[in-house]
Amino acid sequence: MNYTAITKTSSSIPSSEGEPIRYDLYVPSAANADSFPLILFLHGFKGFKDWGAFPDACEDLAYSGFAVLAMNFSLNGIGDKPTEFDRLDLFARETFSQDLDDVGTVIDALKTGKINNDKVVFNTDELGILGHSRGGQTAICAAAEYPEICCLVSWAAVANYNDHWSEQMIKDWDEEGVTEIENSRTGQKMPVNREVYDDARKNADRVMAINRIKELNLPVCLIHGDDDEAVDPSNARKLYDACPSKEKELKIIPKTGHTFGVSHPFEAYTLPSDFEKVLEYTRGWFEFYMK
Repeated sequence: MNYTAITKTSSSIPSSEGEPIRYDLYVPSAANADSFPLILFLHGFKGFKDWGAFPDACEDLAYSGFAVLAMNFSLNGIGDKPTEFDRLDLFARETFSQDLDDVGTVIDALKTGKINNDKVVFNTDELGILGHSRGGQTAICAAAEYPEICCLVSWAAVANYNDHWSEQMIKDWDEEGVTEIENSRTGQKMPVNREVYDDARKNADRVMAINRIKELNLPVCLIHGDDDEAVDPSNARKLYDACPSKEKELKIIPKTGHTFGVSHPFEAYTLPSDFEKVLEYTRGWFEFYMK
């Protein structure tokens, strides 16, 4: 069933260390429905819940009958301004462990009613999860970590960040304790502290997707562009091969890149055809396994 209207509410809850986890909750509006399946949406590195066409994707899923909670990781560098990296002090120490803990904090808030909607209830024992890039890899780890997650879709997920660091980054961490990554959109030099690298190596069994996907026996759909300039599509193939689930699928979108034709800010009236295709696969996967 498709719905003709949705409601969107925005708020935040504190992370395990007290920083805000900001979120948007999209809920279908329907007089004859009081319960909807819920999907968590996770953004990627140098990303945020309001990036590009991510809100359009969340709305699309809500119109299709899902509640969607799109969250900012607590250390993603976004402060009070929803699309500006004005907290680079937080960004510098955004570890994979904290991202994964943030997902757990949100799940706990849903289960205890700290995140709720007055008009509908959510089945918090069976959640879907969707993530892009680094958020995709965290979604895979979360699906293994939290038993409430019953269905997974990843977009352009990184298989193993410990194979993703450049020699220059490692040299910077060894010599200076920090490396800088340029944000090509804003021109900002964004610091990444050595603690991020140390966390990724020390806790690889917990926070690297290639390790956690071996634990998954739930429905898994891996979507990737074959011209991905940031995360080679071989990442998706490695994840697919390592996943033991009998309900898994690998979707390689031809001639498209890391964001499937979307950029930020996104001001077009129609979605790029490649992104539409990604949404079609995503929507179909969740509809088949969660409704």
